[in-house]
Amino acid sequence: MPIESGPYCQYCVDESGALQDFPTRFERMVQWQERRGSPRAQAETETIAYMSKMPAWKDHPDVRARLQA
Repeated sequence: MPIESGPYCQYCVDESGALQDFPTRFERMVQWQERRGSPRAQAETETIAYMSKMPAWKDHPDVRARLQA
């Protein structure tokens, strides 16, 4: 996904261009996975795996903690 106007993609920022807080972004991404048919637990696992590869989130303490859980 190209990032043309800032350091983060359009889905990870709020109206002012600041990075969303982790709980907000995580929940929205989980909901997206659920719409694709994944059960909640699987959607959370898939979301954390995906976020762990994203520059904005890969070093976030909540992502790291959930990967180790």
